[in-house]
Amino acid sequence: MIQPANRLLETKEYYFSRKLKEVRALEAAGHPIINMGIGSPDVAAPDAVVTALNTALENPKVHQYQSYTGIPELREAMAVFYKKQYNVQIDPTTEVLPLMGSKEGIMHISMAFLNAGDEVLIPNPGYPTYSAVAKLVEAVPVLYDLDETNHWLPDLEALQEQDLRQVKIMWINYPHMPTGATVKDGFFEKLIAFAKANDILIVNDNPYSFILNKDPMSILSVDGAKEVALELNSLSKSFNMAGWRVGMVMGSETFINHILKVKSNMDSGMFYGIQQGAIAALQLDDSWFESINTRYKKRRALIYTLVEKLGCTYKEDGVGLFVWAKLPEGVDAEVFIDKILYNQHVFITPGTIFGSQGEGYIRFSLCVTEDQIQKAIDRF
Repeated sequence: MIQPANRLLETKEYYFSRKLKEVRALEAAGHPIINMGIGSPDVAAPDAVVTALNTALENPKVHQYQSYTGIPELREAMAVFYKKQYNVQIDPTTEVLPLMGSKEGIMHISMAFLNAGDEVLIPNPGYPTYSAVAKLVEAVPVLYDLDETNHWLPDLEALQEQDLRQVKIMWINYPHMPTGATVKDGFFEKLIAFAKANDILIVNDNPYSFILNKDPMSILSVDGAKEVALELNSLSKSFNMAGWRVGMVMGSETFINHILKVKSNMDSGMFYGIQQGAIAALQLDDSWFESINTRYKKRRALIYTLVEKLGCTYKEDGVGLFVWAKLPEGVDAEVFIDKILYNQHVFITPGTIFGSQGEGYIRFSLCVTEDQIQKAIDRF
């Protein structure tokens, strides 16, 4: 019998891939499920983006292979966007690499920098893909706990007391998913100093900067950050383009070249029309963000009502596409959400899928219409 590779022995199917099969089965049985589990924007991409895609379809280049590094106009738009929004200077020729979504960047970065047995610092709670990819490349995930009492920030002093000699990469994600936490003044500076002292590559996964957040930040804004840091970003959340699969990684020319060696052997370039759509998105003025955040504010206010209805608590300083809520003491998150799924037919994400530090919490997506949120409230 042909057996799968050993790397799959510790790698499970992605939680949402499994759970959504269950949700679809309930829907097929006639139950009207309200899905508050997924952060997939439910509103169309900007009109200018769709127009740019349609126009590009008439260009003969659209049918050809594209450059592994994206067309120059896309890299230039990404660099200009970073200068405008984060005051970070990026060389469009050497310091940015377009990606087919930032999720592939997690794999490319891991393959570019990790050897079997290298250790990777991963936030708990945090995006499950960080651990899954580390295992796929035969590295060793080392979880570092985040806690509400410390504003969901790493305790760098506690980390420094650990044996970090085998650590090669540290994943961070601010604004943080799933908690919505943001960094405090001076934290990125401390993190860069920590990375330099321990020869660790910091990778900030930064797709939520512009959702209900008044102060977008990039770790690359810190002096000397490019020596030890990379940043991933994405158009999925900010421009309602999740299905378009457009992301980017920024950093030093040396680091980008390492990643390119992997990427150029994994695909044959991003579709030309999507690149033109991405350029149009990056060139929009800030009125776009104002419009989507007006929508999300209204939805969030209703979600707060639902959270209170469920006897949970929340903090109003969270940003991003989710509301992170604390369950009553002693309530099991997965049991709680399954009870609601099967009784009220509302799907909410249990905090436990993001790590053990997510126990006692649940997460609500804002990618649900106000009408649907009100229906969910009414079901209770």
